Order: sequence, then structure tokens, then C-alpha cells
Amino acid sequence: MPKQPNPQPVSDDEVRALLQRHRCPVPFHEVRTRFLGNIATPALSASPIKIVEGLWGGELPVFDSIDDANALIGALLNGLWNRLTRHQDRGAPFRLTRINVMPTREGLSVVAMMRRQELEGFVEGLFGDHEELDLPEQAHRSLSDLGEMRTLYAAVVDVTKDETVAGTEKDTERTLRHMREMTRVAEHEMHAIVLSCVCARQQMLAGLPIRKATLH
Repeated sequence: MPKQPNPQPVSDDEVRALLQRHRCPVPFHEVRTRFLGNIATPALSASPIKIVEGLWGGELPVFDSIDDANALIGALLNGLWNRLTRHQDRGAPFRLTRINVMPTREGLSVVAMMRRQELEGFVEGLFGDHEELDLPEQAHRSLSDLGEMRTLYAAVVDVTKDETVAGTEKDTERTLRHMREMTRVAEHEMHAIVLSCVCARQQMLAGLPIRKATLH
């Protein structure tokens, strides 16, 4: 029997198109961080298919055929998920989505909303169905920092929607610069969480004790 050729990897653009086709309510940038959080989670009961179902509120969308189902699941798990697993390596930190916007209230709102969704998605993926997790101390500290950043991004979104708050173009440019700096910090903290949780999971599987901090 001839050897079957390896399937071509599915690109992010193809994954994004499939999500749009199946009317996924979660934006692609948040899908990425949800997956990353679930890849890193120390919860041994975590299931990739559950995190995929969660994108549609807990159940997969209705498919026209088995081929459609296989195409979507394959793109998400064999494509996007597998690509994201490389960020468990110390030398391959995750990068949040970059977009170019004009220095306007609308542009500021788009960036702040996207960052807020990305951070919320990461935490949702990390915790999954759990109300609380025993996280390593480093992950606990970094997660607290992400929580503060998420609050700041949410505040920026609120301000941009408040027409009573005045602001000049220079104010907007300065805020955009600050958010770019905060993006790099968020990436650093997310990478610290991923590495810390991966190490903790390996220790748990090996039956070794780890220093934990419970986060609710």
C-alpha cells in the first residue's frame, strides 16, 4: 500500500476562515489565548475538545457533513493547537496579536478591547471548568499581574466610549505607546505562567511535591 502523504498544515488564516464560516462567537485572537491557557493548565482533567466546544458555548456547531466536522476539528486541534504547544518551550514565548490602528479613540478602543479579550481568554483556558486551581507561586504572581492589566485595558475601553471624557491626539498616541509596552509585559507574564505550570504538571505526573498558591 502506498504511503499516505502528510496533510498540509492549516494556516491561521484558514483557521480564521473556518471559524467565521461556522459562526464562532469568539474572535480568533481570543481563541489563540484560550488554547494556550488550556495547553498550560496544571489541571490534569483538561480536554482539548472541551475547550473547542466552549467556543460555541459548550456544544459544537451543526455541520453539513462529517467532512465539515473533520475539517474544523482538524484545523483547530491538529493545526492551531499543535502550533501553540511549541510555546511550552522556554525559547519560544507566545506573542499577542498585533494590529495597526490610527491614533484615534476608535483605534484605541479596538486595541484595548482585543487585549482584554486575549487576557480573559488565557485565564478561561487556564481554569477551564475549575472554579479554583492550585497554581505554582510564580504562576500565581504573574496571573495577578495579568489581572491588573486586564482591568487597565477594560478602563481604556470604557473611557473611549465616554464622550464626556476629552482627549487630544497626543493623549491617544501616548496611551497607545503605553499599551504597546504593556503588551510586552503581558507576554512576559503569560510565558512565565506557561513555563511554571508546565513544570508543575510534569512534577505532578512524576509524583513530586510542588510549592503551590491557590487562586480563586
